[in-house]
Amino acid sequence: MQLDLSKIRQPQTHFERTFEPPDVAMRDDAYRIVAPVRLAFDIHKDKDKFRLVGRVATELELSCSRCLEPFSMRVDQPFDLRYHPQSEASAEGENEIAEEDLETSFYRDEQIDLNELLREQFYLSLPMKPLCREDCKGLCSQCGTNLNNEPCDCAPAWEDPRLAALKQFKSRES
Repeated sequence: MQLDLSKIRQPQTHFERTFEPPDVAMRDDAYRIVAPVRLAFDIHKDKDKFRLVGRVATELELSCSRCLEPFSMRVDQPFDLRYHPQSEASAEGENEIAEEDLETSFYRDEQIDLNELLREQFYLSLPMKPLCREDCKGLCSQCGTNLNNEPCDCAPAWEDPRLAALKQFKSRES
C-alpha cells in the first residue's frame, strides 16, 4: 500500500483508512494481526517535506514468552513522523544523528510505503517480554507442563553439588 504524495496539494490533509489483516500482514513477523487495522493521520506538507501525525489501532496476537500460549494485545499507537525526499539522505553524507532524526524517514518516487509505517508502529508497541498475564507461571523446565493450567510432579530444581559445602556452612550458622 502506497501513499501517493504527488496528489497532496494542500498544506494539511487528513487521511483515514481501515485495512483488513491479510492486506497488512507479512511473513516472519513476531505477531499476527487479528483485527482490522485503523490508520488515521494528518499530513502536513512543506514543499517536498511531509509530516504525518496520527495513530494506528488494531489487535495483535503474540506468544507469551513464559508459557508460549497465544494471547491478544490491543494496539493504539500514536505517531509523529517526518518524511524527506530520498535525495536528501544521499546528499548529506556522514552526520551525527540528532534525536529528531529518529523520527525522520525518507521517501522516493513520491510514495510512502504505508505497510512499512504500520509494521514499524506495531513493533514499537510490542513489549520487551510479551506475557499473557502478569502472574504467568510459565512452563516446567523439566517436563514442559504449563504451570498456569496444572501443577507438575517434578522433583525440585537441581542443586549444584559444588555449593553443598556452603549450604552446610549456612545451616550450622542458623
